[in-house]
Amino acid sequence: MKNHRVLFGLVLSVSALVFSPTIVAQDAEDETIEEIITVGIRGSLTQAIDQKRNSDKLVEVIIAEDIGKLPDQNLAEVMEGITGVQITRTAGVGTGVQIRGTNANRVEINGVSTVGSGSGRSGIDFEDVNASIIHAVEVTKAPDAKTIEGSVGGTVNLKTIRPLELTETLGAVRLQFEDSSLSTESAQPRFSGAFGDNWDTDAGSFGFVISGSYTEQESVSFRPRTDRDNRVTPADGSPEYIGIQFFVQEQENFDYETTNLATTLEWAPNDNLKFSFDAIINEQERSQDSYRLQASGVSALINDSIPTDFETVDFGVGPGEFLAALRGTIEPNLAIDDDDPNLRFSSDTGSRVTDSEIFALAGEWQINDRLSARAEYATTSSDTVNPNLSTTLNFINPGCPLDGTSNDNCFPVVYDLSGKSLAWGINFNSPFAPSVADLTNPANVVLDQVQFGRNTTNNEEDAFRLDFTYDLDWKGISSVDFGYRYNESSSRFDDVDDRIGGFSRMVDSPNGTLFSELLVPGPNNYGDADGRSLFITDFLLVDPDRAFSDPQGVLDILQAAVIAHDPASPDILNPSSDENAFFDVGEETTALYAQANFEAGIFRGNFGVRYLETDIDSVAFGPEDAGGNRSLQSTKGSYDFLLPRLNIIASPRDDVLIRFGYGTDIRRPNFSELNTGFTFDESENSVVALGNPGLEPEEVDSIDLSVEWYFADAAVVSIGYFTKDRTNIFGIDFEGALLTVDPTTTSGFGRETNPSCPGGGIYNPIVVPNVLGDPTMLGMCVDVTKPGNDPATTTQSGVELAFQYDLTNFEDRLGWASGFGVIANYTKQDFSGGSIEDCTSGRGQQVLGPDICQNRGLLDFSEDAYNLTFYYEKYDLSARMRYTWREGFRTQDFGGGANTSGSSTFSFPVNTLDRSQLNASISYAINDNFDVGIEAVNLTEEPIYQHCVSESGPLCFVGYPDRRVVFGGSYRF
Repeated sequence: MKNHRVLFGLVLSVSALVFSPTIVAQDAEDETIEEIITVGIRGSLTQAIDQKRNSDKLVEVIIAEDIGKLPDQNLAEVMEGITGVQITRTAGVGTGVQIRGTNANRVEINGVSTVGSGSGRSGIDFEDVNASIIHAVEVTKAPDAKTIEGSVGGTVNLKTIRPLELTETLGAVRLQFEDSSLSTESAQPRFSGAFGDNWDTDAGSFGFVISGSYTEQESVSFRPRTDRDNRVTPADGSPEYIGIQFFVQEQENFDYETTNLATTLEWAPNDNLKFSFDAIINEQERSQDSYRLQASGVSALINDSIPTDFETVDFGVGPGEFLAALRGTIEPNLAIDDDDPNLRFSSDTGSRVTDSEIFALAGEWQINDRLSARAEYATTSSDTVNPNLSTTLNFINPGCPLDGTSNDNCFPVVYDLSGKSLAWGINFNSPFAPSVADLTNPANVVLDQVQFGRNTTNNEEDAFRLDFTYDLDWKGISSVDFGYRYNESSSRFDDVDDRIGGFSRMVDSPNGTLFSELLVPGPNNYGDADGRSLFITDFLLVDPDRAFSDPQGVLDILQAAVIAHDPASPDILNPSSDENAFFDVGEETTALYAQANFEAGIFRGNFGVRYLETDIDSVAFGPEDAGGNRSLQSTKGSYDFLLPRLNIIASPRDDVLIRFGYGTDIRRPNFSELNTGFTFDESENSVVALGNPGLEPEEVDSIDLSVEWYFADAAVVSIGYFTKDRTNIFGIDFEGALLTVDPTTTSGFGRETNPSCPGGGIYNPIVVPNVLGDPTMLGMCVDVTKPGNDPATTTQSGVELAFQYDLTNFEDRLGWASGFGVIANYTKQDFSGGSIEDCTSGRGQQVLGPDICQNRGLLDFSEDAYNLTFYYEKYDLSARMRYTWREGFRTQDFGGGANTSGSSTFSFPVNTLDRSQLNASISYAINDNFDVGIEAVNLTEEPIYQHCVSESGPLCFVGYPDRRVVFGGSYRF
């Protein structure tokens, strides 16, 4: 921090020289960059470079190559080409963006704040906005005082077309189809179009633009999981090893139906006055038809089924190296356990339906020769429903006997985890093996549970702002900006759910013949990603598509089956609002800013401050009164910050810029972290997440220093350094429930049932114990988390390199080869500090020992990343190929229903290994109006590997995202 102060002092000294009376400011005309509709890769790159070069703050810009044609179909993937940006994907679709190593960023549309579908602060979900309605993407890395607070990495501004800046009538339509390599369905359609025009009348200039899109998309990813988290000491004296606890064969499958509409109206009565109205409407329907096949109760035979082959894994902590099960079979042994291992078929349909709206009304007034003003009122909202009708079926294997009470029985397992496959399936060489016909016979499944949910999240923000600019032209200061902003933000969450079952006894579990009309065969293409042959190919699911499209009809059939099976005491679904989980958090923020813009000699830039005050009101249900009733209670809080910001640009040569930026910002906690509610789950491995209304905003001090050399037309090479000191960084404090040796449970371990939980955790009264307790007794201690502020300062720093060049200037010598160009960037980052640790609990404690801790650091943070784009544009042919590489990172994003408690990942985040991806596109202009093209995402179908505890620890999860191919054509008129 001392070095930062020294550097800051030097810059202030330079600034003082700039404003000294001995330096005469150059007369500079206002340079306005006309926003035109570019055509082609090179045209868009040229315009983007011009905007970056002329900006008085550090920004990165991407411009659409044509109407509705950004470089990629997905906005997150569009941004992946920016220096310092990495993205995360869900089933292969870009859903998250890290700017300079952090997810804590803000998303705006036309400078208006957006709100998301959940309780976060970043804004609208990237998958909810089709790239076809966006004309440009601007990422601010070093803010000025005007920039709205709330970002750590950067502010993303998605821009649409402004009608009064059109030079001709705008019109275009595009029709495409997208196909997934891992899907069993046909190609999905994409349609987009835009129209706009402006005209002059006696009442002034009018203009309008309307653009829209409709997209259907299916994304598929296979995600096998294996838990090896039991220490086994063989009785014959063989070396100790870690054995199998759990197997999962999971397919993630999301179907998107996205509708976007964006329109802008502008009216300029005269040269000094302009009004505008923006309306952006997004409808997202993301249905899920995923499945999980689970081999449970495996650990019951852990001392009986010795693996045939082992591998050595190194956790890097605790005892370090272990032998780990690699290949083998798990054969039922009726003398030890008559119903394990058992097989379950789960259909996961947790979906999201989101309606988002943004309306903004603005006016601009040139009051006199020096003073101008702009006023804007904007309202943005997002209403989300999370429908869920997920089911679990237990397979009753005719090849194994029933014990008379349990609603599951045994089946034989064979596994081969070699080659990073985590492959497993049914051992058909075993005398206990079922036949293929057995696996798809409704009479051989029983209903274990139905999970119903219809949670709602309502997010809103209303904002009013006034911005003034006064042209000063005094001692190097060209103008002064000042303004005011007031906004009210709120997030309301209502958890509505219930379940049927969680049955453990056959007498309670309806047979599949009672609801056979709902049962469909599951997909049998799990080997398409890597060519594996060892997996379960035949199984039944409750139809996930029907569960989403007709949830009430499906529920009626399942409820009727429960009643028919047990008419005396059926389990009746009774969904209701969970008062424990409800919250309604509101905020009011007032912000003032003042900023001086200067230009003198070789220097230009701005300096200023932003001041804000925020009041918080967190509402949730309080404890019961004497009558057993609960009422809403309010918890209030407030804070204020002064945020200085400075940007200086020096031009020692016409083609060289040196930039320096200093700024402070804050990051507010997610709304869910400020609530006082919580949610209980029936699973013994669930974690109870508490909120913390006393959580303080994170504070960020940033310094940027960069050099840009524009050595040719549409060409640049740059190097930049940034550092961020972060205090009060958000973290999750974890407390694990004590796991003790218990010979009465199927796993050999048990959790405490004392409601005071003396060994740690929190008492969950609705848990149905499975392998860690008595299934006939509700309630046990489970793991608990609570958000908190890390008191230690953390530091992020990095170097960013960028290069862009094409061969246009060599056309006379190279001919056709002059159409080639290249874009490359590389980011090197470092993170230090922080005091938050993850420590072993549960099975992590049993394997690695107690009090084994790791500094958490920054999750989803890659130290090294680069991307390389080659493109060709000539003779009506346009082609692009982009290769991205990202170094491994630690994350809490993994599949298979796992969590970071001691029962899944040894109590630690997992380590995602290095990964690359290749995307490509090619298009051909048949004439001036019509072109056709094809695009491919994840061309080589690169897998994702995730190891527990360390990169050399056991492989826990594998992801196989699909390759998606988009083909179609567009017409411009």
